[in-house]
Amino acid sequence: ALYLHLPFCVKRCAYCDFATAAVPAGAPEIEAYVEDLSLQIRRKAKEGELGAVETVYLGGGTPSHVGLAGLSMLLYTLSLSMHLTDEVECTMEANPESLTERMVRDIWALGVNRLSIGVQSFDDDVLRTLGRAHSSDDARRAIEAARTRFENVSVDLMCGIPGQSAEGFEASVREAVRLGATHVSVYPLTIEPHTPFDAAVLAGELEEPDDDVEAAHMEIAARVLAEAGYERYEVASYARPGFECRHNIAYWTGVPYLGLGRSAATMTQNAERRMRVQDGRVTDDMDARGMAAEDLMLGMRMTCGVPDELVEAAAVLLPDAPAVLAELEGEGLVAHADGRWRPTDRGWLCGNELYGRLFDLA
Repeated sequence: ALYLHLPFCVKRCAYCDFATAAVPAGAPEIEAYVEDLSLQIRRKAKEGELGAVETVYLGGGTPSHVGLAGLSMLLYTLSLSMHLTDEVECTMEANPESLTERMVRDIWALGVNRLSIGVQSFDDDVLRTLGRAHSSDDARRAIEAARTRFENVSVDLMCGIPGQSAEGFEASVREAVRLGATHVSVYPLTIEPHTPFDAAVLAGELEEPDDDVEAAHMEIAARVLAEAGYERYEVASYARPGFECRHNIAYWTGVPYLGLGRSAATMTQNAERRMRVQDGRVTDDMDARGMAAEDLMLGMRMTCGVPDELVEAAAVLLPDAPAVLAELEGEGLVAHADGRWRPTDRGWLCGNELYGRLFDLA
C-alpha cells in the first residue's frame, strides 16, 4: 500500500489535530511540496519500492485543495513510476469546496478510481459548529459531480457533535444514501488536545461529546445503512458489496505500507519485527509478541474478526490469549462461531476496552 500525504487545507477545522496547514490555493509552498513529493515517488520507483503496490491513497489535509496542476503532476508521475491500472485501487480525498467537475474528469482520466469526500454533515448549523469551509449544498454538488465519472464514491460523516440531534444525524446518513455514495464512513467526534474545540470545552463554551449520544448515533448509522443494503466491514465503515476500501483493509490486516510526504508513516515487517517510521523517527518497534497482539487487536476492527488459526498461532507467544478472548466473550464484546472470533456490536461501541485488553496481551 502507498500513502501520499498532501498537508494543505483552505482552513483548519476546529476539531482537527492532523499535520496540516491552512495555505491559500496556488501558493508557491504547495507547488514546491508537490515537486518534492514527485521526486520522492520517482526515487522510490527506481529503488524498486513501487512494483508490488496494489492500493494508493492520496490523503491530507485536502488533496483537492492542491489544485488540478499539482494533482496532474503527481498522478502523471505515479503513472510513469508504477502500473496505475484499473486493478490498482487509487483513492483521493477531496472536500466539497475545492472539488470541481473539471477536476473530477481529469483525475479520473489520470488513474484515480475512488473518491473519498469529507462531508461530515448535511446540516449547515453542524457544519458551522465544526468550522467546515463548505455548505450542505456544496456537499451535494460535489457528490453529484463525482458520480459523473466515479462509480466508487465514499462519504465521511461525523456524529456526536454538540448541537447535533439524532434526527439530524439520521437525515445526513439518509442523504448520503440518496446521493448514491457506495461507501460511508462514520466517525464519532473526538476532542483532541490543543485544538480550538479543546480550548472551547475547557472554557465551558462547548459541551464535551457524550459517549452515550455517540453510541446512539453509531447505532442509527448501522440501522439505516443496513436497511439501504450497505454492509459493515469495519468498525467505522460501510459499503455496498464490492466497494469496501482495500487500502483501509490493508492497514487492519498487517500489509506493509509506504508513506511519502510530510508526516506520512511507513510500516515494514519481517517475522521477528514490525516497525513504523514517521518523519524519520521510529514511532513503533514491535517484537513478535507485540505483532501477535496487534494482529488480534486490528482484526477485531473488522467484521470478519480473526480465525482460530491466528489465535492459535498468537497463543504460542501470548499464552493468555485464549483466556482473554473467553473473558471478552463472557462480557459480550466478542462472539465465536464458524471458526472465527468476531467483535459484537457492543464490542465496537466499547472499542477502547476491547482493543486495549487484546493489545495488553503483549
